[in-house]
Amino acid sequence: MDDLPPPLLLEILTRLNSSVDLARCRLASKALSAISAEVRSINLLCSFDRYTKSRLPSTQPLVTPFKEIVTNLVVSKSSHVDSVSIGVEKPLGGLPFDDVEDESDDLYLCDVGFLGEWLPSVCARLRSIEISDFWIQSCWRRSEVLSLISSCCHSLHKLELKNAWLSADGLNAMPMLTSLTLEFIRLDDEDLSKVNSCFPSLQILNLIGVGGIKEPKIHLLHLRECQWAASNAPLSLTILAPNLIKLKLECVKPRSLVIDAPVLSDFHLSIEKASNLVVKDFRDLKTLYVESPCLYTLFGQFRYGRSIKSLTVDSSKWAQSAEMADFNLERLLDAFPNAQSLTLGPGSWLETSTCFHSGGSGVSIVGTKEITAHLSVKDVESTLSLILFVLERCAKLTEMALLIPREVESTAANNLRSRCMAHSARVRWRWGFWKEGMEDAWVTDGI
Repeated sequence: MDDLPPPLLLEILTRLNSSVDLARCRLASKALSAISAEVRSINLLCSFDRYTKSRLPSTQPLVTPFKEIVTNLVVSKSSHVDSVSIGVEKPLGGLPFDDVEDESDDLYLCDVGFLGEWLPSVCARLRSIEISDFWIQSCWRRSEVLSLISSCCHSLHKLELKNAWLSADGLNAMPMLTSLTLEFIRLDDEDLSKVNSCFPSLQILNLIGVGGIKEPKIHLLHLRECQWAASNAPLSLTILAPNLIKLKLECVKPRSLVIDAPVLSDFHLSIEKASNLVVKDFRDLKTLYVESPCLYTLFGQFRYGRSIKSLTVDSSKWAQSAEMADFNLERLLDAFPNAQSLTLGPGSWLETSTCFHSGGSGVSIVGTKEITAHLSVKDVESTLSLILFVLERCAKLTEMALLIPREVESTAANNLRSRCMAHSARVRWRWGFWKEGMEDAWVTDGI
């Protein structure tokens, strides 16, 4: 190890996920110990094991407080650090409130007193800060960490804060900040308004489970990517972003939803009720993912559906609604006639099957080259009939990827596979399995 060139050693240490591993490497080699001072990132997570030992009377005196470790490490490396990431392991996020002392603050990481001990020593060089707090200790303490960070970290480009109650009081403008993530954060309306005004250069914004706001509005002129998973409360959501290219939006029953993003090209929308959706012209939209029981209503909102090349539709997250009766492949592809790639989720395939077997009208699929479908195999013969029906009307189809429910017996699955492949040799077939809540699994040989 000591014979490796210093640049390679530095690259190895930089790729370590935890500063604890870095400390171990320093003990293993003189060369690693010498080069470790040049590592510019600090990554520390409080493990579930450390947390448990800190609570037991027999082991508590032997455990160094997590905040103390963070402070000592950052201060000791202050001349090089430009990235700090601290937090708690995911298992701690699932602890019930009854198992934790209400007054504890040893893992309250958005505590401005704790941050004030080390942040001033590294703030001039910092480009990235990530803090994942311990919700049980942070949810009832309103933190002014945004004010502290904005007052001293003038070169910050990336900020991620998770599991905390934040205040925007005293928030200063941060014109250098280009990426902001707030996940499981409690905010007020006026706080989100300050985010719009104080972070004018944001290009990436992620709002995941941000609660407390009633009339959320995003108005950012330079925003290019946005992920917004709104709370279940009925909200009036507004997005005004003239340079937005990629948007992933998840909401349930918004009172109203206004999206003004004229150059949007990649849109992922998951919504239960879409009656109050207002969409400005999406002339550049190329990729569209829609998950909703109101698919037919949503189709009418996309007046420039001819620009879409990749289309994914599903309705499985919610119970089937009366509106789904209006859904079929003919209406889908009439709204998006130039979609070359089409993916049907379990719910939309089920509705397609219902329409087909109830005597729905013929389907003309002119431009589609690839189809991916999450099948619902109640009967092999019926499923095969629909697959063959689609194949006959897809003159340009070159790839058919079919996922079979995991509960289907292997004999039936192999029967369907062999008969499909025997019918059409011109199509490249792919096969796999799907199950709700699990990732799709693709196979290369027999199923």
